Amino acid sequence: MAEALEEVQPQGSLAKDLFSGAVGGVAQVLIDIVKVRLQTTTQYKNALDAASQILKNEGAPAFYKGTLTPLIGIGACVSVQFAGFNYAKRYFETANKGSPLSYTQYYGAGAFAGISNTLLSSPIEHIRIRLQTQPHGAQRLYSGPLDCVRKLTAHEGLLKGVYRGTAVTWLREAQAYGVWFASFEYMMNSDAARNEVSRSQIPTWKVALYGGLAGEALWLSSYPFDVIKSKMQSDGFGAAQKYKSMRDCFAKTFAQEGLRGFWKGLAPTLLRAMPVSGGTFATVELTMRMIS
Repeated sequence: MAEALEEVQPQGSLAKDLFSGAVGGVAQVLIDIVKVRLQTTTQYKNALDAASQILKNEGAPAFYKGTLTPLIGIGACVSVQFAGFNYAKRYFETANKGSPLSYTQYYGAGAFAGISNTLLSSPIEHIRIRLQTQPHGAQRLYSGPLDCVRKLTAHEGLLKGVYRGTAVTWLREAQAYGVWFASFEYMMNSDAARNEVSRSQIPTWKVALYGGLAGEALWLSSYPFDVIKSKMQSDGFGAAQKYKSMRDCFAKTFAQEGLRGFWKGLAPTLLRAMPVSGGTFATVELTMRMIS
């Protein structure tokens, strides 16, 4: 990981920088259910209406539905993302024989990181989505993450049950993290060249800003895949199943909702992306400095 992102001189205390990442994590937890509900149902007018109705009908704890699984797995996912990126980056560096990586190669390294991460992220997100979209109160289908895994496996087995939607998750992760890492590297390298400084002299607040902007680029470039993933992973089983495949889900979404259907829930996602992604890059940079 130390080779992927050069050391950044911290501005302010480590506690403040870590706190910014924690704030991003809280934002992610609170906003994610709004995004998923907008993607998978037509009962809400917009993000504000969705949040208001969820709070009114289900109470504040509803915003934390399905968060246990991603909170447990998020550390592992981030580790895989950066480890995969660094592995592919070193491969390209060897192939280039000392020449700088092109941004196409940065994109390729990021795409490899995303594909590597899919084996973890696909089941984690599937379980989260099931818990977030299940009926409220006595009508709920799953008592928790483990019960959800058990019932999904009982329906169609591990691969078709727990890993449903993995094909479109691969596409989303490859595109998302290819753009994420490439855009961050571009902004960091451009700043260093423009100001005639080394990357280690770029202040932490700029690292967080560029990381946040990279997060916006991540979602703008991959959001339609995420919508299809959410639809497939909240779909029923047997006679209640609406979508036969990823292609069928794309076709039916376009037929029923038009192009707008592929972008539902984008606003709260972009609101979440800036602090979450900025906090991630800033924290990684600071951690690398501490262990270098």
